Amino acid sequence: MVGETIRIEELRIKKIEEGTVIDHIPAGYALSVLKILNISGKEGFTVSIAMNVPSRKLKKKDIVKIEKRELKEEEVNKIALIAPTATINIIKDYKVIKKRRITLPSVIENILKCINPRCITNSPREKVTTKFLVINNKPVKLKCKYCGTILELEDIISQF
Repeated sequence: MVGETIRIEELRIKKIEEGTVIDHIPAGYALSVLKILNISGKEGFTVSIAMNVPSRKLKKKDIVKIEKRELKEEEVNKIALIAPTATINIIKDYKVIKKRRITLPSVIENILKCINPRCITNSPREKVTTKFLVINNKPVKLKCKYCGTILELEDIISQF
C-alpha cells in the first residue's frame, strides 16, 4: 500500500427513481439550498449532493438530488434568490417528467425581512408585508420598496 496511488477518474451519483433534482446551482451553494428546504438529513429520505462539479455554462456547479420529495412553489421561489441559474427536474420511474428553469421574479414579497431595523416592515405596530425589488440578478441584489435598503446575497442567505 505504501507509495500506491489511487486514481478516481469519475464519480457518479446514481439516478433516482422518484423525486427532485436541482441542477445548475452556483458552486458552493448546495448546502444553502438544503438549509432553505429545511433538510438536515434526519428526515429519512435519501439526499445526494455534488459540489464544484465541472459545468460548461457555469464552469463549476452544485447538484442536489432529493428522493421521494417534490418542492413546493414557495421553496422554489426561495431557491431562486440564491440560485437564479438553477433548474428543477421532477423524476418519476428514473425519467425526467418535468424540467423547469428557475426564474427570479421582479418583486419578492413576504419571503425576506428588511435588514434595516428602522424600516416600517420591522415595526411591531405596523402590519406591512415586506417587498423587495430585484435590481440585479447576478449576483442577486434586492432593494426594499419602503426604505431603500439594499440586500445582497449574504444578507439573503443569512435569513434562511
